[in-house]
Amino acid sequence: MGFTNSVPGFKAEINNDFLKKAEKYRAGIIKRDAYPLDEVEIIKNNNDWTVKPIGPAKAAEQYRMQKDSKVCFDFGNHYVGYADFNVNYINSPSDAPLHLKIKFGEKPFEIGENREDYDGLLSSGWIQEEYIHVDDLPAHIELPRRYAFRYMQIVVLDTSPCYSINITDVHCTSVSSADISTVAELSLTDKELIDIDRVSVRTMAECMQDVFEDGPKRDRRLWIGDLRLQSLVNYETFKNYALVKRCLYLIAGLTQGDGRLAACIFSKADPIASKVNLFDYSLLFISCVYDYYVNTKDTDTIKDLFPTIKRQIEIASQRFDENYIIRDSSDWWCFVDWNDDLNKQASAQAIFIYTAKQYVELSKVMGEDSSETVRMIENAADASMKYLWDNESGFFVSGNDRQISWASQIWFVLSGILPVEENARLMLRMIETNPAVGIVTPYTYHYFIQALFDSGLKKEAVKHIKYYWGAMLADGADCFYEVFNPENKDFSPYGSRVINSYCHSWSGTPSYFIRRYLDK
Repeated sequence: MGFTNSVPGFKAEINNDFLKKAEKYRAGIIKRDAYPLDEVEIIKNNNDWTVKPIGPAKAAEQYRMQKDSKVCFDFGNHYVGYADFNVNYINSPSDAPLHLKIKFGEKPFEIGENREDYDGLLSSGWIQEEYIHVDDLPAHIELPRRYAFRYMQIVVLDTSPCYSINITDVHCTSVSSADISTVAELSLTDKELIDIDRVSVRTMAECMQDVFEDGPKRDRRLWIGDLRLQSLVNYETFKNYALVKRCLYLIAGLTQGDGRLAACIFSKADPIASKVNLFDYSLLFISCVYDYYVNTKDTDTIKDLFPTIKRQIEIASQRFDENYIIRDSSDWWCFVDWNDDLNKQASAQAIFIYTAKQYVELSKVMGEDSSETVRMIENAADASMKYLWDNESGFFVSGNDRQISWASQIWFVLSGILPVEENARLMLRMIETNPAVGIVTPYTYHYFIQALFDSGLKKEAVKHIKYYWGAMLADGADCFYEVFNPENKDFSPYGSRVINSYCHSWSGTPSYFIRRYLDK
């Protein structure tokens, strides 16, 4: 993500009891050593950057370097952590500062492309490179920032005519609150699904830090939409319920003054609520709480969080017009997908129904009256069929232009207002017709796969898991990406692929589907 929208009258409201509980469930960080496996060169080939192998990583004392020389290391897999190395002079003591540039990349082109050429929407500060001066040699260099990378390049910008240097002991201390060794092995024999699951699990582990981060390279925040998908994978793999609980209390403990939820939380040091509020993310917090209860039966936590989820229903219902249709607007009021062409009205309508049903189930657990919400669900469902269903096309439409999109159909299938058999026909019709307003992110692709499973279309679901995430594997993915279009691998919603995240939590969900529906 990376945009903000101002909430009128925003004033952060802090629930200190919730924040204390969040602190109680703070994750323990597991540290492991990682070392480069190979020395490589990143070269331009057919208008893109590729990896040219040079050989296994050499003995440490052999990396002799001087001004304008460089060395690039391949760690063999994606890591999140802190890099360090030793450097010493050769020939003569250093009579001038050593000047180094150090670049990190999840993908080879992050090493190859120049920062000066970046002209994207997000801050260039996310580009992973450092310029450092070393006044005295020998020195042990510990880079202070955390990086997400597979490739690490060291460039000698300057020494002096009197000395050259020796780089030794290149190392990374990787960090995660997840332990992949605790994840059960699959009983499947389908190699492609096994490989997809393996990369999915690693993607999730790299994003499981002090909270569930959306991406360890960028933005490193706790987003509600990401949390919902991360939690689903976690329940099938790491089963770290405490980390989910911590995130739920952080989000509920930092609201926007009227009970409105921030779409994301800045969790470092003293946690801070973002000014971003999104209609669908606020409602999907209900899904986060519902899924947590289904997997833990922890009624004490549900009792704490119930007023928060009830408030999201109240706030969302204020957006209904006189016909019980969610009012559309031109601002960034609802996410759904990174598609500038997508009208979000129909998806938002369906998301309200989907999450309100989960709220009703939690109300039963709490012994709370939810008759008003049941009435709203019925009214919203009836209005959807009256105003948003188009008999002629056989699709749900959205907005004044009556747009037909993949997202609208997916979310109405998930809402359950049609029988399963009709949902199956709708999904197959959508796939065959292929509406022009398609899916951009793995986030929305997750819900597409879920809609296929919910419609009884298991074979189609497996086919599309392999088509989408299998294509990332074929692209050399160590972890799965923030955005991906198999027909346009360079796509970025931010204006440059360099700023994209190539390890992103909402893309790690195949493990959920594989382990929940296929590994039986």
